[in-house]
Amino acid sequence: MIDGRSIPGLAQYSGTELSQDQDALAHCGITKQYEEAQLNKFFAPSHLAAGLIVIGGAATAWPAVGEDYPTKPIRLILPFPPGGPVDTFARVLAPRLTASFGQQVVLDNRPGASGRIAIEGGIRAAPDGYTMLMVSSSYAGTAATRKLNYDPVNDMAPVALLTVSPQLMVVNPTVPAANVRELIDYAKTNPGKLNFGSSGTGGSIHLALELFSQMAGIRMTHVPYKGQGPAINEVVGGQIQLMSGSPLVIYPHVKSKRLRALGVSSAKRAKAMPDIPAIAETVPGYETLSWQAILGPKLLPNSLISRWNAELNRILETPDLTARLAGDGVEVAGGPPKRFLDQLRSDVMKWKAVVKTAGIKVAD
Repeated sequence: MIDGRSIPGLAQYSGTELSQDQDALAHCGITKQYEEAQLNKFFAPSHLAAGLIVIGGAATAWPAVGEDYPTKPIRLILPFPPGGPVDTFARVLAPRLTASFGQQVVLDNRPGASGRIAIEGGIRAAPDGYTMLMVSSSYAGTAATRKLNYDPVNDMAPVALLTVSPQLMVVNPTVPAANVRELIDYAKTNPGKLNFGSSGTGGSIHLALELFSQMAGIRMTHVPYKGQGPAINEVVGGQIQLMSGSPLVIYPHVKSKRLRALGVSSAKRAKAMPDIPAIAETVPGYETLSWQAILGPKLLPNSLISRWNAELNRILETPDLTARLAGDGVEVAGGPPKRFLDQLRSDVMKWKAVVKTAGIKVAD
């Protein structure tokens, strides 16, 4: 078996450095043996047999992709656990992509370590269109907070921005706050007593709520989880008091009265949720958007990028899907790959500024 640790750029996952990383990984539920196994799995011969990978600057010569693509199942990697917004939307997309391509699109959930293992394995996979990645705006947050073995902007091929939406801030109904102003007042009176959940340290939810705390002049306690799904379960159960995240998975809990909505993170009220105020109505200038996108390995041929982009745009434009997303406060994005790339670059710059101001330190 090819050992991923022997590949330049993956040194941090070997020997002493991996041992030093254990506290951070254990906090995410990742053990040394698990991470080694995942890296070995990603770099197994079956994943590399199609051609040569770029190693130490060596030239790469992958065979041309045939016009009959795809001829076998496609793996779509999700660096999150089941139950979160990426997983939820991927399960809507997968059967539609399967019908479009005529081959099964298999979802591969790989949570943990802020998605680094899954993302690195995906962008270093053979650029043949049979391994793709679906990410969220936390991808930009990770780029702003962690020292990575890959360049999140330049070491991948942008394919399509799928959706954009404001984050929806919610609290457990036991929290004595019916709106953002009351939440701020309560937090100022009880500094550090409000626990907010996120999909992981340095992710988009963490950074969005850190930005909110900075602008509102309050202090809350961050509780990271391995994905948005587990965090939502905890705020519904009352183990934590607050979170902010994708309306796709949070808004149904608001409709069922299990959570109380306080505000949306867009500059103005969302069309799908007009009764929920924008946080900016109380904290002027506050704005952050969540998004989902698909990307591939850096050397993915333009023909495959165009094919995937076209299929995704066609699917996103179907009326039933648009209506379904709108009902959950999510807007279809679509457009050319550059739209995703521009959004990514803008977010990375924004979150780097937030991280610097907050002094957020993430163990690598």
